[in-house]
Amino acid sequence: MRVVRLYQDEDVRYGLADDSTVTLISDEPFAAWEAEGVIPLSQAQLISPVIPTKIVCVGINYREHAKEMGHKLNAEPVIFLKPPTAVNGPHGEIRVPDSMETVDYEGELAVVIGRRTHKVTSQAARACILGYLCANDVTARSLQKVDGQWTRAKGFDTFCPVGPWVETDIDPLDLKLETYVNGERKQSARTSDMIRDPYELVSFVSGVMTLLPGDLVLTGTPSGVGPMRRGDVVEVRIEGVGSLINSVV
Repeated sequence: MRVVRLYQDEDVRYGLADDSTVTLISDEPFAAWEAEGVIPLSQAQLISPVIPTKIVCVGINYREHAKEMGHKLNAEPVIFLKPPTAVNGPHGEIRVPDSMETVDYEGELAVVIGRRTHKVTSQAARACILGYLCANDVTARSLQKVDGQWTRAKGFDTFCPVGPWVETDIDPLDLKLETYVNGERKQSARTSDMIRDPYELVSFVSGVMTLLPGDLVLTGTPSGVGPMRRGDVVEVRIEGVGSLINSVV
């Protein structure tokens, strides 16, 4: 099942999509809902499929990326937050701040929380997950270096594109993840290359903070991160999940 969020008749609606249609539903996918009509997927104006109360990101969760960035592996996951105002949807514009020439792409698999999650085990985390989507942890690398931490560099409006939908029926443990800029492949890895898998990460984060329905956990980016410039088109493609495409302005 693919959970989508879209503009429909000057309103924002949730729906369930297949390869050709969207079935509109009466409420959020986390609540009891009823079907309320069908529209062609080709006519659906998709937006960010969730509205998170928080976006929890995991740093350095692929060994090759750790080498690339010159980081040592920590005994526990390193987590940080992006603000909900950074959320961007499929085909949304990534806005480069005026003072910068470039920002970096970081293609990632994101976990969508489906129920209140607090101090769960890795095994129990599976039942707390609604599904998965593509994400781009956009980063102003120059500010990251200046600040010595990540909040400002990753917190600008539009710096968290997610989508195109939430895929609920997939095993996240061995999926191919690729990032393309202007059609040229820049990142390629499998989620099996993660240091800690998505269930371990949800368990760890839930021991720090309570996760609520719609919250996102970004599971880290593989090696190959690099710059995007105004006029570029970036695509994060994950096997079995979908393709997230955004333009840079």
